[in-house]
Amino acid sequence: MCAAAVPAVLITAACSSDSGDAPGKAGASAKPSAGSGSGQPSAKPSPTVQASVFRKLPEPCKVLPRKTLGDLVPEADTDGKKGSGDDTANRSSCSWTSLDNNGVKGSQFRWLNVSLLRFDSDTSRGSGNDQAHAYYTRQVQDAKAASGAKNTKSEALGNTGDEATAVHYDLKKKEGAFKQQTVVARVENVVITLDYNGAGLAGDKTPDADDLTADAKKAAKEAVTAVASANGRSAEGSSPSADPSKGTSKSPSPKGSASSAAPKKG
Repeated sequence: MCAAAVPAVLITAACSSDSGDAPGKAGASAKPSAGSGSGQPSAKPSPTVQASVFRKLPEPCKVLPRKTLGDLVPEADTDGKKGSGDDTANRSSCSWTSLDNNGVKGSQFRWLNVSLLRFDSDTSRGSGNDQAHAYYTRQVQDAKAASGAKNTKSEALGNTGDEATAVHYDLKKKEGAFKQQTVVARVENVVITLDYNGAGLAGDKTPDADDLTADAKKAAKEAVTAVASANGRSAEGSSPSADPSKGTSKSPSPKGSASSAAPKKG
């Protein structure tokens, strides 16, 4: 309280010094708050990748028509043998074994395996197509470097998914001389590996490698079609994402395709 003895004019001046109007307090000179608007950096958007085109895989033992199975593995159970530990949505396989016994003339042996692997897009690993392309490349390299392979040849295939390669070679086993065919194909974010081999056992003639290769190529195309069909798409032609090595894939065309990859035979 101001002293009573002090003149009124001094009282007024002393009391007014405690008001909120002094410089440095909330007034014209006060700094704007952080939320007032300008100059604040905006948050960076989260990285995104193209969504995977194919969301599921077909039943592996049904990717090939019965007629094709009858041509490639004539004495096999067409139901096939499904791979153990398969995850139908992401990884699956099926194999067929055929032994045509010709008595004293020997036997014709055939073995067919189809493996499918699907990749999901992920911000840390990249798009499903890019991951599938990398896996496809490794599968082709592994096929070319198969242990014990002789006379190895490979060729790029057209009209089989987005990219496909056929590798064929001779393989000598204690049972006989085998002709091995491996076709690796990619369609969008799915890789199909088709292994097919044949041999003449117990004195029967060795099968013709060109015939086996033609059969394997045909079967690979049908497997690609099965992948596309399981996702409600057509397998005609290739999608714009045929070369993921050049960067993020473009949006898929209405007509999808499929490509495949499978593990090595035992």
